[in-house]
Amino acid sequence: MNIKFVFFSIIIMLQTIVFAQELITPEKAVSLALENNHGIKLAKTDVEIAENNADILNSGYLPTVTGSAGANYNLDDTEVGFADGTNRVLNGAESSSYNASVDLNYTLFDGLGRSYTYKQNKETKQLTELQARETIENTIVQLFSIYYNVAELIENKDAVSQTLTISKDRLIRSQYQFDYGQSTRLASLNAEVDINNDSISLMNTTQELKNAKRDLNFVLGNTISQDFTINTEVSFNTLYDKNELLENAKMNNISVLQVNKNIDINTLGVKSETSAYLPTVGLTGSYGWNKNNNNAASFAAYSINTGLSAGLNLSWNLFDGGSTITNVRNAKLNLETQNILKEQLLVSVVRDFNNAWDDYENKLSIYKLQEHNIKTSQNNFDRTEEKFKLGQVNSIEFRQAQLNLLNAELSRNQAKYLAKVAEIQMLQICGVLLNIEL
Repeated sequence: MNIKFVFFSIIIMLQTIVFAQELITPEKAVSLALENNHGIKLAKTDVEIAENNADILNSGYLPTVTGSAGANYNLDDTEVGFADGTNRVLNGAESSSYNASVDLNYTLFDGLGRSYTYKQNKETKQLTELQARETIENTIVQLFSIYYNVAELIENKDAVSQTLTISKDRLIRSQYQFDYGQSTRLASLNAEVDINNDSISLMNTTQELKNAKRDLNFVLGNTISQDFTINTEVSFNTLYDKNELLENAKMNNISVLQVNKNIDINTLGVKSETSAYLPTVGLTGSYGWNKNNNNAASFAAYSINTGLSAGLNLSWNLFDGGSTITNVRNAKLNLETQNILKEQLLVSVVRDFNNAWDDYENKLSIYKLQEHNIKTSQNNFDRTEEKFKLGQVNSIEFRQAQLNLLNAELSRNQAKYLAKVAEIQMLQICGVLLNIEL
């Protein structure tokens, strides 16, 4: 068999496997989550409900129009006495009546209560939109936490695979050396033990990677196959202005925006409750049709009435036992509560931002140190490998250098993605997560 043909066939097969895997970039992952994540879908449904509640159709500004109709039938035994002294007895006298009407009711003035209620519904809709935004932000943070966990495990798997390959090469070398009497059987046995340990590590990492991919797919609404890969490259912004981000946190943090909206809603709530002190003026109108079929005892055989009626009515609850006074007092207390919550929240946001800023800087510094540590560990391993091949170091020393390099790579991978997630969490606190390209 042609060796070159086999070699190129293997290369083509490997390329086919690589290209068969769907690449999920951070941008694509966000797009899929926004479209398919079930939590975000539920949040969007809540927004639609809030929009319906804030519509003019739910405001009380429009009149109500009702239609009614009825019919009655009577079968009576009747005795009638007339003025001339005669009387008349009717058995089974039949009579009937029919009616139909269209009635209109419209509130001309209700103390501005419906105006404040309508404005409250509008503000509530905006609050629901902020709550949906919070759901989106939390989902994005969850998404990237899992996304970069997958990235870390992919790189860890590569590092463990490389370690396993080195251990296999070492076993082959030790077997050759044993065959030629240059070493004892112990070197081969040690190599086999290390291969087993590396194989177990690879199996565990592979399983963790599969689980993490399932977690990522779950956040994306199970819209992709399990055979996918992701982009493991990350970049960090080292040009953030701390003071600018802090001001953003005070103004644009999603919790701050929500408490501000609650203050607006409760302010309108006080006005809405106060409107109960004022009278209500209403307009009524009706157009009706009535027909009566009388029995023989009546002077008229039948009568038909049609007509239009209209009127104004005023009602003023002069005293309702103190319910309105109590409601107004409670509404004012609710407003005061929201203002206190805002003061407390601002203190909390400043603390959380400073913690997140320091956490990001600390993790970024650790990552840079781990990058430097990789170079040192790689240099140490290369030197140890050369000496091992020359027989100047034993297998235990070589294995230690190998593990040092592997641990350095695993620590570097962890530090890199922890730093990126810390950056994302900091941006969420600042309220700019959805405005910055990650």
